Amino acid sequence: MYPYSENIKINKKGITFTDKHGKSMSLNMAVNKAIIRIINILKDAQLFLVHLVSLHVPIHSIRKAVFKFAGVKIGRGTTIHMGCRFFNPLGVEIGEDTKVGNNAFLDGRAQLKIGDHVDIASEVMIYNSEHNIEDPEFKAVEEFVKIKDYCFVGPRAIILPGVTVGRGSVIAAGAVVTKSVDDYQIVAGIPAVVIGTRKNKNLDYKLGRARLFQ
Repeated sequence: MYPYSENIKINKKGITFTDKHGKSMSLNMAVNKAIIRIINILKDAQLFLVHLVSLHVPIHSIRKAVFKFAGVKIGRGTTIHMGCRFFNPLGVEIGEDTKVGNNAFLDGRAQLKIGDHVDIASEVMIYNSEHNIEDPEFKAVEEFVKIKDYCFVGPRAIILPGVTVGRGSVIAAGAVVTKSVDDYQIVAGIPAVVIGTRKNKNLDYKLGRARLFQ
């Protein structure tokens, strides 16, 4: 048997196709896989260009226009600071007057919905897809993530798939949020646990304008 590539082998009986796990595939399955791979390469190329703009263009209005063109839904008065990265921009929706800090990561493989007046600090990572470690093929599991209005997410916090962060809640710096957080709760730690409750529940502030070159 002559291995044309890792997944395509030629022998006297013809050509055989296998997936990454070594399982046999029909010609139609192989063609579909090839088409999906080409589409993913094109998406990765687009994402590379989006990230170039995010990393190197210091004017937030230009970045915002590029992010919208790539598919991110962004509300009025919202700013995404430099260095923000995405996995799938089409799955990300951000409300009005929200601020996303520099070098944040916003997943979009499942839906990620961020509300109005949300303050997301620097280097926050929000995931809505993770691998199932018990699955024989280590397949990914995707779950919706929602962050409601007036939340504050501290620097380097991590929010994992399936989490809903309630209105006005606070995620402390460096927290790893594995479970949903109720309205106005303050959580901290790894994994995050409730350490308090926000006293002011009549939230009506605006975060305001971002600085021009951030």
